[in-house]
Amino acid sequence: MSNFNNFKISMPGSTQYDVVYGLFQCRGDLGSSDCHNCVAAALTQLGTLCPVSCGGALQLDGCFIKYDNVSFLGIEDKGIVTHKCGPSIMDDSDMMTQNDGVLTYLSSVGQYFRVAGSGKIHGVAQCTQDLSMSECDDCLSEAIRRLKSECGSSPWGDMFLSKCYARFSESGFTSKNGKRLRHNNWWCMSYIFTFIWFLLVKI
Repeated sequence: MSNFNNFKISMPGSTQYDVVYGLFQCRGDLGSSDCHNCVAAALTQLGTLCPVSCGGALQLDGCFIKYDNVSFLGIEDKGIVTHKCGPSIMDDSDMMTQNDGVLTYLSSVGQYFRVAGSGKIHGVAQCTQDLSMSECDDCLSEAIRRLKSECGSSPWGDMFLSKCYARFSESGFTSKNGKRLRHNNWWCMSYIFTFIWFLLVKI
């Protein structure tokens, strides 16, 4: 199983309103088996969260899935989906310096999946691979800029934009089993089941 895939599904004789666009992507350090398990878990959860939907998205620790009846593939979107910061550590200058070093490095690496570490702090950043590399750089620059501004004085922080995310933490990011994030990151639209059925067959 590839760690990234996108789809356009339409039935013979269908109209533009009967087409579903979808994407799944796993964290870049996951192997094929872990990616498969994470996407399967995400599909199960999204089917429960959005049981009668023509669009939905769910971000887990190890993977992201999204589908919609309006195409979003290859379109850069830097809108904030969700973000959260840990408690303030203004009295720990060493950790704040480590935070800054990790986030600065993440913004400088020209890859879709990026990792960094400094002292106790670990960071990860990723774009969806339907973006070009320049669009990925632009999206991650915005995510990291916001993360520095809003969470730079915290021991951990998450910034999820529509097509990319950046995170840092003392504990690192090793979950492989489809664990939900420490804050909810999902949304639904109105009725359809076709995409979830197709992905379950595909993986």
